[in-house]
Amino acid sequence: MRALSVLALSAVTVGAVLLGGPSPAQAVANGLPVEEGKYGFSTKLTMTGIPNPDGSTRNSACSGALVAAQWVLTAGHCFHDVDGNLVSGPVPYPTTATLGRVQADGPGGVDVAVVEVVQSPVNDIALARLEKPVGRVKPVRVARVAPRAGEVLRLTGWGALDGLSTEPAEQLQTGLVTVASVAETTIGVTGKAPSPSTSACLYDSGAPYFRETRRGPEVVSTESTGPDCPHFVEETTARVDVAADWIRTTTGSR
Repeated sequence: MRALSVLALSAVTVGAVLLGGPSPAQAVANGLPVEEGKYGFSTKLTMTGIPNPDGSTRNSACSGALVAAQWVLTAGHCFHDVDGNLVSGPVPYPTTATLGRVQADGPGGVDVAVVEVVQSPVNDIALARLEKPVGRVKPVRVARVAPRAGEVLRLTGWGALDGLSTEPAEQLQTGLVTVASVAETTIGVTGKAPSPSTSACLYDSGAPYFRETRRGPEVVSTESTGPDCPHFVEETTARVDVAADWIRTTTGSR
């Protein structure tokens, strides 16, 4: 899964790894920096004090997307207990959501604490409730239409900049992918632009894959797991349409 800390890599495989540990490449490997003012719903989740089985702690990060004023959509495996079991309820370790800006420490945007997590009943998706609503950032719409093979989606994420990096990116990254396969609760995607090896990386767990429509962006899936990056093979992402009713009910959105 593309989201636990470096030290957690022994328990999980390819995810939001510890700010200081091994795995995947380029925040959206072989992607491009996002321009100022774009994709404000793209969220960086920073976790601290995650407990290890030996009693020590680590830090980590995930990506996500604001889908309602007080809710961020991300990967379910970003929130777990000391044994790696998924957690619903009060956030299991201090987590901060950063959104509304393309530079992690840049001007504008907001930093809000996450206070609650709700796990999807159908796939590797979770909803993270923020301490307070974010009124200055427009949420991304949630897809109800199933993805189709050959469809082109955009990915945004705060993942590491290369396969050796142990830190999330300082600037939000983006790239295009193609839907290669469609399963019951997941889709497989492969890189399209700016490179066939454009792919999610360390700390990109929960990153949104979305359609760009005339009505605006519409999130189709979220980053779940994949091989070390950059790579040319399929990345597994969790379908949003199969959880759309649950998302709307949980967030109270239309």
